[in-house]
Amino acid sequence: MTTIAPQRVSAAAVEGVTAVVGSVAVGIALVVIWASRLMVPRELYVSELGAEGEPTAAAFEIALLLIVGGGTAVAWSARRVRAWPPLLSIGSPALSLWVGCGFFLIASQVTCTSGCPLPYGPSFTWQDFAHTLAAVIAFAAACWAMIQTSFAREHRVLARLSLITAVAVAVIAGTGGLFSLFRFQVVLGSRLEFVATTIAIAWLMVLGTVIAARALSCRTRE
Repeated sequence: MTTIAPQRVSAAAVEGVTAVVGSVAVGIALVVIWASRLMVPRELYVSELGAEGEPTAAAFEIALLLIVGGGTAVAWSARRVRAWPPLLSIGSPALSLWVGCGFFLIASQVTCTSGCPLPYGPSFTWQDFAHTLAAVIAFAAACWAMIQTSFAREHRVLARLSLITAVAVAVIAGTGGLFSLFRFQVVLGSRLEFVATTIAIAWLMVLGTVIAARALSCRTRE
């Protein structure tokens, strides 16, 4: 017991610190995104903050990279979280988050062109297509991670919150995306996208905080 306990304490401490660092990183990213949004006097979608020629492009790239790094750290700390239904238990929330972070990394480096035109019709470019595809897959992976977490038995409060968050993000982001696609209520659509982004990042912060608190609890019991 004297040799095993210190190892457990050390593992719990590392997981807790990693979760905290990841949560802080994505929290800073959220602040940067909203600070950048407030700098722009017109209505725009989230990706437009990083579009070529925008004064917020550099800051938005930093924000996405913070999400990638922070999300990766939180995912590693939450790698033991598992969903119990057979379908959802394939993979894990951590794996889904890592997939999302990978595509957010692509989106941070392959930005959309000025104005972020939709990737179809006369305005089609492969750059806009690649950025949009990466962003959509990243968001979908994050939502899938929320759904998986909502069926984790060992985190009941987090599970309930994750289910609410998953539904909210899917509905809000989906509505905003459809508005953008059909050029309907573009102003409302852009605002909905920012709301969905905020909820998703906030959920990631909560996930990291819960994992950190659990790790601290394990360390205290030891």
